[in-house]
Amino acid sequence: MRFDLTDLRLFLNVQKAGTITDGAESTCMTLASASERIRGMEDTLGVPLLLRDRRGVQTTPAGQTLLHHARLVLQQMERLQCELGEYGTGLKGHVRLLCNTSALSEHLPQVLSSFLATHPGISIDLEERPSCEIVDALRNQICDIGLVSDAVDLQGLDTFVFRPDPLVLVVPRAHAFTQRRTVSLAEVVDLAFVGLIEGSALQEHIAFHARRLGKRLNYRIRLRSFESVCRVVGEGIGVGIVPQAVAMRWARSAKIKRITLTDAWATRNLVLCVRRLDTLPAHAQQLVQHVLAAVPHSQQALRR
Repeated sequence: MRFDLTDLRLFLNVQKAGTITDGAESTCMTLASASERIRGMEDTLGVPLLLRDRRGVQTTPAGQTLLHHARLVLQQMERLQCELGEYGTGLKGHVRLLCNTSALSEHLPQVLSSFLATHPGISIDLEERPSCEIVDALRNQICDIGLVSDAVDLQGLDTFVFRPDPLVLVVPRAHAFTQRRTVSLAEVVDLAFVGLIEGSALQEHIAFHARRLGKRLNYRIRLRSFESVCRVVGEGIGVGIVPQAVAMRWARSAKIKRITLTDAWATRNLVLCVRRLDTLPAHAQQLVQHVLAAVPHSQQALRR
């Protein structure tokens, strides 16, 4: 069995894209070459790696096994390049960072920009995911670093407090709840909501807790940014749930009031987590150190 690194990268890209066409493009390869390589891998193994239909491809059990080992091999090669890069020039590091909605929109842009400005040889693949999916990705070695809510199970990971990130209810200033200091989701779940677009990690998190109450949120409109949510709430269209930092920043201009949510899941911290800090490539460790250096008193691991 002889698979080269191009085979492995191609297979990962096809699985990520969902089609051989898009996977080939991501690998800078023609569709014919990509199809031939995948057929060659399947012929070598004697089993199919992909199930093909009109909508795209899905991995078979054998394909899932190949994905797991392909990630490990490519990550190890990246670590090798990073360490050898100290002896030469031109080698670049790549870090895959997964984060939840709040981290992506409120906390990371400035921190990551300053890191990239001072580390021109390192690139970052940044993707928004729900916190529960991020910790699974870390455990399966699909990503290097995660920024998640500490409401999820972090057992077995190296974790570092990033910053507090409680969720609050925002209402227009003329709303009946403006005299309330606290409220629970159960008390507002039947109201009209303004939320983030479908697929948002935070909105999926809120919808999950609504379902646990036996309810579905009634969205008047779904928008792409927290700023838009706050401004539409301020116009009296509905209520919303956003990070406290967002509510404080837009309180005056959007004409909203924030109310503390009493639900345990709304009281949370953002946590930076990795599978094992000492096994990360050097460039990924540099990013961890840079992110934590921007947050006072965040250098202590919660648990492993």
